[in-house]
Amino acid sequence: MNGEPENGLGLGIDAGGTQTRWALARHDGSIVAEGQVAGLSALQMSSTDGRERVHANFSELAAAALAHGRPSRVSAGLTGFGGDGELLQSWLGELLGLDPTAITLCNDIEIAYLDSFKRGEGYLVYAGTGSIGAWIDRGGEFHRAGGRGVVLDDGGGGFWIAREALRHIWRAEDEDPGCWEQSAMARAVFDHIGGSDWSLSRQFIYGQERGEVGTLALVVAASAGQDPVAAHILEEAGRELARLANALTRRFGPRPVVLAGRASSLHPSIAEAMRAALPAEVQFTHTVGRAHHAAARIAARANA
Repeated sequence: MNGEPENGLGLGIDAGGTQTRWALARHDGSIVAEGQVAGLSALQMSSTDGRERVHANFSELAAAALAHGRPSRVSAGLTGFGGDGELLQSWLGELLGLDPTAITLCNDIEIAYLDSFKRGEGYLVYAGTGSIGAWIDRGGEFHRAGGRGVVLDDGGGGFWIAREALRHIWRAEDEDPGCWEQSAMARAVFDHIGGSDWSLSRQFIYGQERGEVGTLALVVAASAGQDPVAAHILEEAGRELARLANALTRRFGPRPVVLAGRASSLHPSIAEAMRAALPAEVQFTHTVGRAHHAAARIAARANA
């Protein structure tokens, strides 16, 4: 569509390492359309190849959204976003036919938080490719626990689950070569990455985007019913996520806790283990979350 933007239509974008979801909302909050493209991260902007991938994903997203209507404002949450968004705003503005000033960028966790709470109400623990605990106080200040990146931590996220699985498999192979054939998890993991040779694991863990590595967590979760090691990894993921909520509670006092993010829904044992590791009196909710809907409504309300 090349006409004027539809009055009050807002585009919301929730960009994570594994997938990027978008939605269009009217000023009354109703969702007009939604979809998804490949994952992207603001961290990709540090390389030429990464910038090309981000632009390609934005192009695909813009074309899909414009098929349903041209928004007048955009609210986008991007994983890894640190505040330098001028080029990203320029790209989206060009692709959507908008002035870059109509595009608001922030960290994806800020959008996810506002999907669950008003400012100051509670703690969000988000488990996607990475993980983070977040509290936005009534003054709008963002407080975190974790969210330091997959190399340093991000315990309980999809990348962490994938890394723990590969770590266990290869430590076991150090002690008993070929034992992977007796492990349901190892067989599934090696099938996913293309074989049992170390070179394939090395390429997978070190040569892929973090979102691609995180997809291996799906395989680990699928094998949990047949492999006690996989089940233990998922339980440990839940305890890692509980640590984030407990850290915020110690700093700022008790509040309700919401667990969200795709990795948190890989297997029921993740949320169950997290609940067990929280104080009994804490109000705990596990939700799939629709941060792209929240972002779209935020954008639409900005037109009012």
